[in-house]
Amino acid sequence: MGTAGPGGGFDVPEADTLTRPYWDAAAEGRLLIRHCAACDRVHHYPREFCPHCWSEDVDWRPASGRATLYTWSVVHRNELPPFGGRVPYAAAVVDLAEGPRMMTEVVECEEAALRIGMELEVAFRSGIPVFRPASRAGG
Repeated sequence: MGTAGPGGGFDVPEADTLTRPYWDAAAEGRLLIRHCAACDRVHHYPREFCPHCWSEDVDWRPASGRATLYTWSVVHRNELPPFGGRVPYAAAVVDLAEGPRMMTEVVECEEAALRIGMELEVAFRSGIPVFRPASRAGG
């Protein structure tokens, strides 16, 4: 079994020196991604090196919080806390506006309304980034 992450459940990894800025920003309602100064590309999930050119000259940059839905699966059964209390939920992969793909959850959306390519915006649940349908005013 793993250890509980910053949210107290098993839904996030335990923060370490590399990922602490990401989780601290998320707790403040900000989404960060890694940027490589050598090739000027961004990536997600956080790594100490650039997966495109292998440079270690990477830092954190704010993401816009905009994304499109790439794929999803509605989970109807999950016994691990805190997931069991959320079923059914939409586990998803989104394409961030900046380019990288990110695993997440789509919230505030009925299962029947989910569509590949739908516009999403980041929201935060207990310091964890999730996505919801983009608002008309912000999208």
